[in-house]
Amino acid sequence: MSDTIAAIATPQASGGIGIVRISGEKAGKIADQVFNATDGSLLVSSRGYTAHYGYVHDGDEKIDEAIALVFRAPKSYTGEDVVELSCHGGLYIIRRVLRAVLKSGARMAEAGEFTRRAFENGRISLTQAESVMDLISAQGEQAARAAISALDGRLADKIMKIKEKLIGYAAHLSAWADYPEEDLIPVDTSQLSLNLEACISELKKLIRDGDAGKVIRDGVDTVIVGKPNVGKSTLMNCLVGSERSIVTQIAGTTRDIVEEKVVVGDVILKLADTAGIHDTVDPVESIGVDRAISRLKNAGLILAVFDNSVPLNEDDFKLLEELQGRNCVAVINKTDLSDCIDTDIISRYISKVILISAMNDKGIDELGNAISEILGVARLNPADGILSGERQINCCRNCLSMVEDARNALYCGLTLDAVNISLDCAIQSLLELTGERVTEEVTDAVFHRFCVGK
Repeated sequence: MSDTIAAIATPQASGGIGIVRISGEKAGKIADQVFNATDGSLLVSSRGYTAHYGYVHDGDEKIDEAIALVFRAPKSYTGEDVVELSCHGGLYIIRRVLRAVLKSGARMAEAGEFTRRAFENGRISLTQAESVMDLISAQGEQAARAAISALDGRLADKIMKIKEKLIGYAAHLSAWADYPEEDLIPVDTSQLSLNLEACISELKKLIRDGDAGKVIRDGVDTVIVGKPNVGKSTLMNCLVGSERSIVTQIAGTTRDIVEEKVVVGDVILKLADTAGIHDTVDPVESIGVDRAISRLKNAGLILAVFDNSVPLNEDDFKLLEELQGRNCVAVINKTDLSDCIDTDIISRYISKVILISAMNDKGIDELGNAISEILGVARLNPADGILSGERQINCCRNCLSMVEDARNALYCGLTLDAVNISLDCAIQSLLELTGERVTEEVTDAVFHRFCVGK
């Protein structure tokens, strides 16, 4: 934290502009060694939130013209003095500027070190720090909205309200146990039980929404299955928007797994088009069928395709038996042809049944809506603040477990000390979630996935 650090804060590729960020106590002094403002002013004595036009140089050699932006502690991203040198975005130029800054006394920043300093200087909470990376990696509108919401502090506010309630209950229990001679309000165990039930409900909703939030942020492994020639590859190509899978009238054309990532509605699908599942004596085709069954068993979402123009057969019924109780959408394809399939039978096994014509791109919006509903995304409001990643969800799960233990201790008639121990553990889990009390190992793990310039 005592070092002044620097790194390229824009992508490592050619662009219109490139930025070298410098943060630390000597940011202005180091920047003055490589930057000359045309008006002769020095960055080290410049006010915050000011911009200066000039030239970047390495010794006597002029590198590029640039704009220097000055930010003063504590009102900067990191909470320290910060200077950002904005140059032309050629990769060679921006690397030359960085080398000049490092020669002048700055240290190369580690991955995520700028954001880590913002966290350690109290500018942002740990949940807000994690949302920075979520925003950078967002691949859809809902994921970006969820990250912005967390960055605004809405998730931290939710956690804070639950934490303050638990601290209040624990403080009352501690005071009552430690100072029995004082004239304190007795603990109403019935009311405490109701209060803990309310906290349990809030935590369960946070966890449930967090699990659904992982889908819009990270996507879901999705497999397209069905017997041969029902239109699996046509559906794959329709969703991808290009001819990714080979489509012919010959059954069994797809023998290996074809994979692609697409956004359908608000959900990122990691799609896998598989071989038709059926009994076969062809050894090569049999390998493809085995791979399809293996992917089906491990998929987070299944799109089971059926041919509207032919009645259900034994292969269809075997597949339906396999799909019961899974996250699955039954896709009745070829609705442009005559209706020969019994959809009522399918709905006995799979709750979501959608009619489409993949050849004509009909019903795809309805399919997207069904996917959102079955994965719990449809009920989400990303602007409310959603848990991000396994670390946050696990902290909430640990807290939930401890609050449930406290409630159960009350039901079983255990001492209030036992209740309070569970509440203390629950509070610790929330403190770890927000970063108010977190180990160095956890902090390292959070910022390890950041890019260097952030």
